[in-house]
Amino acid sequence: MSKLSHGRLGHPRTCDQITVQADQLATHLKDADLSTPVPSCPGWTVNQLVRHLGHGYRWAETTIRTRAAAPPPDTEMRDLSAYAGEDPAVLAPWLRESAAGLTDALRAAGPDAPVWTPVPGETSGFFARRFAHESLVHRADAALALGIDFTVLDEAVAVDAVDEWMELGTHPLQLQFFPEKRELLGRGSTLRFRATDAAPAAGADWLVDLRGDALAWRRTDDEPGAPDVTVSGPLTELILTLYRRRPPGTPATEVTGDAALLAFWLDRNGFG
Repeated sequence: MSKLSHGRLGHPRTCDQITVQADQLATHLKDADLSTPVPSCPGWTVNQLVRHLGHGYRWAETTIRTRAAAPPPDTEMRDLSAYAGEDPAVLAPWLRESAAGLTDALRAAGPDAPVWTPVPGETSGFFARRFAHESLVHRADAALALGIDFTVLDEAVAVDAVDEWMELGTHPLQLQFFPEKRELLGRGSTLRFRATDAAPAAGADWLVDLRGDALAWRRTDDEPGAPDVTVSGPLTELILTLYRRRPPGTPATEVTGDAALLAFWLDRNGFG
């Protein structure tokens, strides 16, 4: 099984998260001013954010349904200049419909269908997991922009969101496509991210290891020695920190150790 295509939730539950997160985002749009800027996605309004995500769903659905051997055109989710002044009562159902189309395609395909993916060697399950967490993070973008409380209530979903972030962020292709990330290595450093609100069995304690010749992560468990920097806080806040939606060291999170190392590492690990 491909690591990125198979998270801890299982395929059916991962597919469900696409529609769950899209539905919650659609709910945020009720009576909202869609022209509100989204600070965490500079240059976008809430209107454009929603169109980006919905067109992403439709692009991925096409990829899955056609068993594409190469990526379909993605202009619609990239060029958002035309989207302004739309009605939330129209946009919200469109988003839900887009999410449902992708979810239906993924359920029909199952997790192991051969299809083009951005990471070579992956399968259809890659898109389920990626869009589940893409939806979660863009829901956060909209909620933060509109002043709505954002929380990930499902512990397993939140832990898998961090797991996937770690897996993507330390994938060998990172150094191939972004050779500047080699600056992170050779520092003899480790970074710990510890959830303060998770059950012990959840494994919500991650260690990023920069001491070797490859980017690596693992669960902390009983790692000998103290990490160079530790970020502690609720799971939701760790997700927002890792995705650079909220700076570390806010009242909800605590940073102990080398804060400059944390900033250096986060600055070179932005995606999503």
